[in-house]
Amino acid sequence: MKTEPTKTDARETDAPISRRDRFLTRLWLVLMLLPLVGGMLLNLVLTPPSEGITVTGAQIYFTLSLPFENLPAPIRDLPITESQVNSALVLLFLFFFCLFLTQGLRTRGKSARQVLAEFIVEKVEGFVSGTMGAGYDGFPPFVCAILMLSAFSSLLSLLGLYPPTSDINVVGGWAILVFFMITRYKLKAGFGSYVKGFLEPIPVLAPFNVLSEFSTPISMAFRHFGNVMSGGVIATLVYAGLAGLSTIVFGWLPGFLGEIPFFQIGLPAVLSVYFDLFSGCLQAFIFAMLTMLYISLAAPEKESA
Repeated sequence: MKTEPTKTDARETDAPISRRDRFLTRLWLVLMLLPLVGGMLLNLVLTPPSEGITVTGAQIYFTLSLPFENLPAPIRDLPITESQVNSALVLLFLFFFCLFLTQGLRTRGKSARQVLAEFIVEKVEGFVSGTMGAGYDGFPPFVCAILMLSAFSSLLSLLGLYPPTSDINVVGGWAILVFFMITRYKLKAGFGSYVKGFLEPIPVLAPFNVLSEFSTPISMAFRHFGNVMSGGVIATLVYAGLAGLSTIVFGWLPGFLGEIPFFQIGLPAVLSVYFDLFSGCLQAFIFAMLTMLYISLAAPEKESA
């Protein structure tokens, strides 16, 4: 039996995009790019000039003195670093990016943005259900947040900004959050069962089981931090080495030609594609995968999220 489309469906399919939707779409797009542009300008203004090879941690922009006189000095002082600022910029970017993708959603006549948003949701839901199994319907938003935050934090290096994933304090905070979630799911089976787990298979191994428990966030943090940080160090050393090689090989050329770093043209871009793009996204995937595996293994059987 053939049914005729209702007036509501026809109206929704053929209705043009309203001025309000156009305005909000452009607004979210501008606000999405604004944090990145602001971060580059802030880095340009506050980063001091340097000579030669410099491999340092996150720059301290300024320090806030907290009004607690009885606490030690390191606790009273709150340094605001590149990692904190750039992490906030990534969060703002992702917030407006989500608003940009979900603006003007329709059931018919979908825009390319809506198709992309639905594609991301479907893939993450399939990723979570395939890894964690049934009963974890509440985890796709959390896993997607970890993936996007980690990946875009690493990709900041493509804009010349310090990636927050190169700071052990940032990824360490993520790992501690995951550790609390793992412990929460283990406690769902009961506190007695949680303690009993440290005594298996034999009680004499309890100290090693305790060390294994606390090694989980440490290994997750250092794996992510080490891979991203080492990639940046290697790229910096290779870039500097190519400058010296250019001087040795082409330094005999007359005038300014001898000062052009010919070997720095092209090859650093290839290294950047691997270390910044591929390796950064790979580490984000691994961190999210480990998060799902640890939580699913810690949860009691047939326990839903």
